[in-house]
Amino acid sequence: MVNLYEVTETNEMIEQENLDVRTITLGISLLDCIDSDLEKVKENVYNKITTVAKDLVKVGKEIEGKYQIPIVNKRISLTPIALIGGAACKTSDDFVEIAKSIDAAAKKVGVNFIGGYSALVSKGMTKADELLIRSIPKAMKETDLICSSINLGSTRTGINMDAVRLMGEIIHETAEYTKENDSLGCAKLVVFCNAPDDNPFMAGAFHGVTEADAIINVGVSGPGVVKRALEKVRGESFEVLCETIKKTAFKITRVGQLVAKEASQKLGVPFGIIDLSLAPTPAIGDSVAGILEEIGLEYAGAPGTTAALAMLNDQVKKGGIMASSYVGGLSGAFIPVSEDQGMIDAVQANALTIEKLEAMTCVCSVGLDMIAIPGDTKPTTISGIIADEMAIGMINQKTTAVRLIPVIGKGVGEIVEFGGLLGYAPIMPVNQYSCDAFVNRQGRIPAPVHSFKN
Repeated sequence: MVNLYEVTETNEMIEQENLDVRTITLGISLLDCIDSDLEKVKENVYNKITTVAKDLVKVGKEIEGKYQIPIVNKRISLTPIALIGGAACKTSDDFVEIAKSIDAAAKKVGVNFIGGYSALVSKGMTKADELLIRSIPKAMKETDLICSSINLGSTRTGINMDAVRLMGEIIHETAEYTKENDSLGCAKLVVFCNAPDDNPFMAGAFHGVTEADAIINVGVSGPGVVKRALEKVRGESFEVLCETIKKTAFKITRVGQLVAKEASQKLGVPFGIIDLSLAPTPAIGDSVAGILEEIGLEYAGAPGTTAALAMLNDQVKKGGIMASSYVGGLSGAFIPVSEDQGMIDAVQANALTIEKLEAMTCVCSVGLDMIAIPGDTKPTTISGIIADEMAIGMINQKTTAVRLIPVIGKGVGEIVEFGGLLGYAPIMPVNQYSCDAFVNRQGRIPAPVHSFKN
């Protein structure tokens, strides 16, 4: 039961510290939409989405009004489309046709984004998987709301290096296809190792095949709340610091739990998980880098950054799991460069490099996220960066991801504007030494020895 004090405290966090529910994400299974006829698949998919999600946006607005809690995004995640289109799609253009139907359905129900234009290829690729992957550049150009994710590796299966090599090419091709918008298509494309089935955050959300026919997952966020709480214990011991983060994460997660239960009841859809990730926005004071600076770093990227981030992530999870019985998704801290003003400042001060961000990946939620790089970066170099991140996830039994944006026609130090929650970013330098011979080997990197747990 939420008492009056908690209500007052929550209102203060919303009004003064940028607390919000970042997303209500409705997961929808499309397994019953499979057909060997492409037109029938398109019709089935459109009808399923527009029927199951018809009240999602309305319910989100009702909850916002009732509790005065901002719900920034209403989103949908779908069963990986490589599975749904496999029987009907003979070419990559066939998958693009399904993408257009999905995009039209998303616009019809009024959501911000729809995820699940995805393939799971950690061990190998089917023909349908490969066709979907090759369709991504055109699909990103010809749709507005679709997000795409590809799982390239896992602790249990190793890393599919053939798919890693292909995705380096696809990311570069997507950048070319959308170069008129500063290669914005790449901002809606992410590659994973150990992708979770229940992630409500874009661009990586998809509805796993182990999930129910429909499910409600909620993502909460409150880096500004955590920073304000830490300001009150400035100079105190690590024990006090950790206790403060835990207590704050508990309060943030309780808000998400409230919204999730209400949405579940109103929509008649089971509640899945709360993802308690600290996801920043470009707004001043809503920065994960700002938390790291409050902990005691001059800039994110200074010596001690990885340790501070590890502590932050662990305490957020410890506090969050006490507030909800079902914590899942990614749950930790996101460090997207373009969406976090503190991260942008650190890059511009030369305190933060791609190599340091890679080290931070070992202890944070995702990885190299929303990083703009020179448009002339070779596809093999992109693949090498992806391989490094996949290895961190595989060895450490955690989710890692890469969302790189090679901005065609721009170079190091130039600024690229993405707009909205995607923010803006300085283009970061990339190591120019070649990894071509490594990336062009065929096959997969085997699973690590500690993956054998049967």
